[in-house]
Amino acid sequence: MTPERESSSCGPRREAMTETVTSWGGLTVRASERRSENLQHITNGVALSRGLGRSYGDSSLPAEAGGAVVGTVLADRILGFDEATGVLRAEAGLSLAELNRVFLRRGWFTPVSPGTMFVTLGGMVAADVHGKNHHQAGCFGAHVLRLKMRVADGRIVECSREQHADLFLATLGGMGLTGHVLEVEFKMTRVASPWILAETEQIENIDQFITGLKQAGDAWPMTVGWIDCLSRGRSMGRGILMRGRWATADEAPAHHPKPLRRITVPFDLPEFLLCRPTVRLFNECYYRAHGRGVRRRILHPEKWFYPLDAILHWNRIYGRRGFTQYQCLLPERGGRAAIRRFFELLTAKGGASFLCVIKDHGDEGDGMLSFPMRGTSIALDMAVRDDTPAIVDALNACVIEEGGRVYLAKDRFTREPDFRAMEPRLAAWERVRQAWDPQRLIRSAQSVRLLGDRV
Repeated sequence: MTPERESSSCGPRREAMTETVTSWGGLTVRASERRSENLQHITNGVALSRGLGRSYGDSSLPAEAGGAVVGTVLADRILGFDEATGVLRAEAGLSLAELNRVFLRRGWFTPVSPGTMFVTLGGMVAADVHGKNHHQAGCFGAHVLRLKMRVADGRIVECSREQHADLFLATLGGMGLTGHVLEVEFKMTRVASPWILAETEQIENIDQFITGLKQAGDAWPMTVGWIDCLSRGRSMGRGILMRGRWATADEAPAHHPKPLRRITVPFDLPEFLLCRPTVRLFNECYYRAHGRGVRRRILHPEKWFYPLDAILHWNRIYGRRGFTQYQCLLPERGGRAAIRRFFELLTAKGGASFLCVIKDHGDEGDGMLSFPMRGTSIALDMAVRDDTPAIVDALNACVIEEGGRVYLAKDRFTREPDFRAMEPRLAAWERVRQAWDPQRLIRSAQSVRLLGDRV
């Protein structure tokens, strides 16, 4: 799977087809992926759309082997931009990488950015992505104004908060199960410069981390933390707190950021490289390398927003069996005790990872299945092993007990009863889906696993 964009602007219509479809986490199924510049034509009668395939689990895979999906990446035209208001309309296959290339030098940036730029606008809508600024800006869907969609019965409809509002809100975070997103209209954000002013600080334990995130969120528009999730005792939850904002014109370098060089993981690495001693050594070195005190510097925007994108095919690090990211959100009402209980369970079950990210979140958005709500999210990558499903089951039991939820864009192993137990909004969302797709013509491998859709 190639993360780079397949560009298109004008000229004759192109179509392409592949014989296998793969998720970023390493799931591969035999299926046809049809690609065309004309989404309105190619989506007719097809069960699922997918963009650049960066969902970690099975949300962008067909419901059954041999099925067909629509690849949107050739439909990537910018259809209009209002310089006065920042409102942009584009086809669903436009990638965030291309959006940044065109607009960042002009002083505009997406209002919300996930942790990779190799994602399409349609994918950002389907997952209702969030970023380091959720505590202030909410999810991407909060800034989406209108969608053009092909729904299950073949009709092309425009929807918004004023027109077909039920469809619109069910589509934000609906993982592509309410119809094919053809076009997205949303509001871009003015930025003072294309550079980030960032501060990083070494944090000694989870209690200090929660306090630090809250304090940083009051003053900084973007916050995130890396946690050493192998540490225990007084050091449990130690890590590096990062806070950032757009640099002012006076603070920023005078030149525009140049494209960064990228390296490639050329093949799947042996599984033993990610054993517990290796992860422990990495975490210790990363934590100690920062040193005490606060570091303040100007960063390239890609280093701040997309650090993993510097390594092409970084998913190969986890070996042939692939990986999953377990990302959950623990609501604020549980306080520090809930987060502590989660980390104690994580270390006891052996699910610790060298990549563990913690974020503070603001209010829940209006997307009917949007992931964030006021509380703390924890995300960790785990190589797939024989015991991975059991670890996920145990973590899900903890999340259900705390009143939390998991992020569907990353999920691979959650079982239907657990998902229904953690998602009280699901019944309302399913009623909207029933109204627009009573025969369940739009479906995915994830909807079969989590919602009981038939193949």
